[in-house]
Amino acid sequence: MYWRIGSAYQRRPGAENRQGFRARVREGPPPGLLAFEGDLAVGWCQVTPRDELAFLQRARRLQPLPDGPVWSLSCFYVRRGYRRRGVSEALVRAAVEHARAAGAPALEAYPSDVRQVPARSLPTYTGIASVFERAGFRRVGGNDPARPILRRVFRARR
Repeated sequence: MYWRIGSAYQRRPGAENRQGFRARVREGPPPGLLAFEGDLAVGWCQVTPRDELAFLQRARRLQPLPDGPVWSLSCFYVRRGYRRRGVSEALVRAAVEHARAAGAPALEAYPSDVRQVPARSLPTYTGIASVFERAGFRRVGGNDPARPILRRVFRARR
């Protein structure tokens, strides 16, 4: 919800944020993808057209955003006990296929590059740059080497 409503996310009670997210899910289309191990949800990522993420357009650390009608892969959650087990990689692969199938011309991400700064000092809820690079994403912007803007461009389908 943070990328959708900005700093209001931190000022609102958690119950209000959950209610807002549930309403978003009910309205559709789905705002992201879930990863499961059996019946247990072990991870989630937000993948949606970038223009649906109003606060992303105003985030100073990401300005200027590269032009284009791209989709964004902007947020991850992996359940404790399932981290460092490939869940993020699986979600990135699924998000690429989801965005491509929906007709997105490209998919963009805003990860932390832990090769630039120790991971403990960077937020990782936006993903880790090397995971995206292994999935074919390339740097297209960002003012801070530790917080690049990465993009994977899709070939037009015939």
